[in-house]
Amino acid sequence: MTSTLSQTLWQANQDLAQATLQHPFVQGIGDGSLDRAKFAYYVGQDAFFLEAFARAYSIAAAKAPTWEIFQVFHDLTTGVLEELNLHGSYAQEWGVDLATVTPGYATRQYTDFLLNTAWGADPGTTAVAMSPCMRLYAFLGQSLATTQAQPHAYTAWIDTYSSDQFEPLAQRLEELVNAQAVNNDLIQRTYRYAMVCELNFFEAAWQVA
Repeated sequence: MTSTLSQTLWQANQDLAQATLQHPFVQGIGDGSLDRAKFAYYVGQDAFFLEAFARAYSIAAAKAPTWEIFQVFHDLTTGVLEELNLHGSYAQEWGVDLATVTPGYATRQYTDFLLNTAWGADPGTTAVAMSPCMRLYAFLGQSLATTQAQPHAYTAWIDTYSSDQFEPLAQRLEELVNAQAVNNDLIQRTYRYAMVCELNFFEAAWQVA
């Protein structure tokens, strides 16, 4: 059976996917041992990131070649806005003022890459740049859900990304990748760079004292 482009790209980056899953920040979410200050920092940075993620979806939607593709990007934007609402509740729980969050280097590196891609590339390439975030988070959530022994402070995070509601969003974006992008060096570099940005994002949060 021939692999789709999204499957090919995901499989080609399993080294980074596994490195992210095994990262101490992610493992700390999994077993509940992660330092609260590190997670609070992550919540603020991720909220900033998700705002840029939603903007990138909107830019791609405006450039969509068909009304159907426009609607898919628009629907995916709605999913990000719902995720932002979740971060709003996280922020209250963890005492994070999202209005005063200053993006760190790793966060800015990632958001600049996404927005530059959205403005400068076609919607298919933008979908490729955004797909690693969705697929990786689904992978992390589903993986951690299988090993979680009992509920803890980060159970809501695991439940969100392992849920039946999140996986279809990742799949819809991958369907756009398969329909709108063609496998070449640029596409491969774009996908891998996004995966590197994901790993760096978690590492930056882990380094918080």
